[in-house]
Amino acid sequence: MRLLWRSFVIKQVEAIDQIPYLPISLFKTHDIQTGDWSPALVFSSSGTTASSTSQHLLRDPAWYLSNAERCFSAFYGPVESRCFLALLPSYLEREGSSLVYMAQHFISRSPFRQSGFFLYEWNKLRGVLDECKEKNIPTVLLGVSFALLELAEQAPFHFPELLVMETGGMKGRRRELTREELHDMLKEAFGVPSIHSEYGMTELLSQAYSRGDGRFYPSPLMKVSAREITDPLTTVPHGRPGALNIIDLANLDTCSFLATDDLGKAYADGSFEVLGRLDNSDIRGCNLLVS
Repeated sequence: MRLLWRSFVIKQVEAIDQIPYLPISLFKTHDIQTGDWSPALVFSSSGTTASSTSQHLLRDPAWYLSNAERCFSAFYGPVESRCFLALLPSYLEREGSSLVYMAQHFISRSPFRQSGFFLYEWNKLRGVLDECKEKNIPTVLLGVSFALLELAEQAPFHFPELLVMETGGMKGRRRELTREELHDMLKEAFGVPSIHSEYGMTELLSQAYSRGDGRFYPSPLMKVSAREITDPLTTVPHGRPGALNIIDLANLDTCSFLATDDLGKAYADGSFEVLGRLDNSDIRGCNLLVS
């Protein structure tokens, strides 16, 4: 597959704004890759139908894992220093989730036997959390939003040292909440001072993280900007809302310049907010909550 926009042919690129951003919707209809190689793994997004599923061809799974570990470590220190409890039922119930692949790697790197995946085992998970608290084990609870809310309702606890990280996504399971509402409910149920967030998608091989203040900070290989909604070639000033463009240099073998369907704001310090999604864009399981 070869995509060509004649109006974008440039003999020599001298600035980033001369490079067009590829709409991520093309990952649903085309095999996006640079060069001639066979994929060793294929990541796929969640979706209501096969036609709404994006696929990201992966040339080197080890590269994805090493970069994901590098992204996390840049914000939270070595993955070997933490216990990872992954509450990702909707992702575990399908094939091709990049989030599950990343979580599995973190779990395998953790020296703590308590690390692992959980489905709807609220009491079992509560017991593991109690054990980690009692033994002062530095623990990360990584969960999809609707499952974290169900845990909060079924088995609340008080673990102030716990790092709770939501990945977004109600996926039609529950009423949509703003991120502020979700975080307030989880903080009260779990006794933690803040709720962290992970920003990622099938089309990206890097992640961004938020420590709970609404701002995401991208990994070293990412750069986020905002574009005019009605003019995809025009960027908007820092702090003004627009559709998010992402440069992800980890996408070595596919495409590093992506035009997402997320609405947000980009700031001068490199951070960004996510405010929602463009109209007519599909609702996917890894979506962040609309504010």
